[in-house]
Amino acid sequence: MRHALTLLLLPLLAACATPQERCISQVTRDLRVVDALIQEGELNLARGYAIEEVTDYRTEWVQCGPPIVRYRPDGKRVVYPARHCFDQVPYTVRQPKAIDLASQARTLEQLKRKRAELARAAGPAVQQCRATYPETK
Repeated sequence: MRHALTLLLLPLLAACATPQERCISQVTRDLRVVDALIQEGELNLARGYAIEEVTDYRTEWVQCGPPIVRYRPDGKRVVYPARHCFDQVPYTVRQPKAIDLASQARTLEQLKRKRAELARAAGPAVQQCRATYPETK
């Protein structure tokens, strides 16, 4: 749910950004993804386990149709209640998951090396964005 809300708000935030900010955001996207993966890996190592989100379904009694409005021959309005039925409704649970700590540590080191590489590559691209779209006050 939290991710869906973030995705819905992202276009609104992007519309408020300046061309320079949008350019920088675009050229540093991979860097931000790797940063998030590093943060998650460090948390997993500190805890000793990972947290995974599992989506399951449960049966719930839900409204599956609108109320029905009919008119009698005398013109009186009659409203029949909405139909209800059973439906499978998704829900998400966060649960601990065992991880191989040595493998996680190796992956974390690889991500840190990749981050340094991406940061070096992003530097000139960010400078290009600043040159192409200078900030005006």
